[in-house]
Amino acid sequence: MKKNPSTIKFVLDDEIHEVDFILSKLKPTTTVLNYLRSLPGHKGVKEGCAEGDCGACTVVVASLNNRGQLEYRSIDSCLVFLPMVHGKQIITVENLAQKARGTALLHPVQQAMVENDGSQCGYCTPGIVMSLFALYKNHEQADKETISDALTGNLCRCTGYRSIIDAGHQVFKDKHPDIFDKKEEHTIELLRHINADKMPVEIMASDQHYLKPFTLPDALALHEEYPEAIIAGGSTDIALLQTKKRMELPSILDISAVADLDFIVEDHRQLAIGAGTTLEDLHQYTKGRFPYLYDMLHVFGALQIRNRATLGGNIASASPIGDMLPVLLVLKAKVRLMNTAGQRDLDLQDFIVGYRKTALAQDELLTMITFKKPHKSEFIKNYKISKRRDLDISSVSACFRLWLDMDQQIVDVAIAYGGVAAVPIRAHKTEEFLKGKQWNRANAEGAAAVVGDEFMPMSDARSSAEARRLMASNLILKCWDETNTDIQKQKTV
Repeated sequence: MKKNPSTIKFVLDDEIHEVDFILSKLKPTTTVLNYLRSLPGHKGVKEGCAEGDCGACTVVVASLNNRGQLEYRSIDSCLVFLPMVHGKQIITVENLAQKARGTALLHPVQQAMVENDGSQCGYCTPGIVMSLFALYKNHEQADKETISDALTGNLCRCTGYRSIIDAGHQVFKDKHPDIFDKKEEHTIELLRHINADKMPVEIMASDQHYLKPFTLPDALALHEEYPEAIIAGGSTDIALLQTKKRMELPSILDISAVADLDFIVEDHRQLAIGAGTTLEDLHQYTKGRFPYLYDMLHVFGALQIRNRATLGGNIASASPIGDMLPVLLVLKAKVRLMNTAGQRDLDLQDFIVGYRKTALAQDELLTMITFKKPHKSEFIKNYKISKRRDLDISSVSACFRLWLDMDQQIVDVAIAYGGVAAVPIRAHKTEEFLKGKQWNRANAEGAAAVVGDEFMPMSDARSSAEARRLMASNLILKCWDETNTDIQKQKTV
C-alpha cells in the first residue's frame, strides 16, 4: 500500500491538489460535488437531484489515455466519489475564463452562451456550459444530433434548448486552440507524476474503508482479502445507495481505474469487451459496426452517465430493467469470472440467478463479456419503451434475433425482454412457437398472443402489469413490421 495511504492527488486549478482524508475528516465516499462546493472558488457546481438526472453538477474530468494524451469527459459529480478522481484533472466552470490584465476573457463556449441568450435563471447554466465545453474539446465539428446528445443530461426549464443548441453550433464556426490546449503539456506532466505510482490506494477514515487498485491482480487480491467490500465501477448505481437511500457504505473496492478491465477486442469471429469499458466508449466503438448494440446505447442514460457507467456494472447489477441485458441475451453472450485461483466462463443467461442476484462467488470479479458475431443475414432488432426518449428507465425493453432461410422460414430465433420479470429473460415458449414457421403477419400475431401469457410482470410507477403484457406483445408485431420492410428493401436491391 501507499506510504501515506489516506491521501489522494488530482489536478485542480492547474496544480496538484492533495486530500488527506484523516486530517480533513472527510469520508472517502464524499462526492466530487460536495467536495468542490466546500472550496471557496468552486461554487458554480450545483446540486439539483443528486442522482444524475439534472446535470446541474456537471464538471469535466481530463485523464491520460493509453497513448499518453488527454481525454475530456463530462460527468455528474454528484455520483462520483472523491477517490475516483485520483490521478485525473477536475475542470469546473470557474476554470474556463482566462484572466488577462484584471479582465476575464470568456471561453468560447461561455461567450456563445452569452451571445445566444442561453441562460435565464442561471442555476443549471454552469452544468450546461461544462457539457458544451466537453463537446468543444472532443469534436472538431458537431451537428445538431451530437450537440443535443451532449446536452441530454442537462435540464433547462427556463431558456429552452434552442438558444443553447445555437450556442453549441456557434462555438464550432471558428474553433481555435483554447487555454487548455496551451496548458496541455504542463497538465500531462502533472498527471504523469501522480500516476507513476501504481500501488493501490487504501483509505481508512470516518469508519469507512476505501480500496482503489490499478491492476487486475491487485483488484483480485484485495477482493479476496476483503470479500465484504462493495464493488464500485462507474458508481452510477452504487452512489445512489448513499445519495438517495442514505446508506452507510463501510467498505468499497473501487475498480474504476483498473486498466486491465478497459478494452474492446474484435476479430473475425467474436467481440470481447472488458467489464470496465464505459458505455460511452462502447457506444462510440459500435457506431457503424454493431447497430443492435449502438441503438440501445444511444438511448442509455445521458452522456454524463455513459461516461462513467460500465458494461460490467450494467450486467452485474442484475437489474430486471438493465438495458443492455436483453441484447446480450439474444447474442448468447458469455461472461468471464475471475479470482486469484483462476477463471471460469458462464453463459449470461446462467449468470443472473434472481432479482439483483448473480452467480458470482464472494471472491470473484466479472472481468469480460464476449459474444460471437451474428451472421450478416440475421435480423436483430431492439426496443426500449419508456415515458420519455432520453435519460429514462425503461418500462419494457426487448431484443429479437431472427435467422430466416430464403423462403422466410424461421431457422432460429432468440427473444429477450427486460421489465417483464424479476430478471431480464428469454421468451422460450414464444421462441418454440416461432421455430420452423414462416415469418409472416399471422405467425407474428400468434407469437404476440403466446408472449402475452408467458410472463407475469408487476405493476409499479412506470407501468401496470397489463400494460407491460401489451407492450411485450406489440413489440413482436413491431419487429415483424420492421423486418418485413427490410426484407422488401433487400428484394429491390
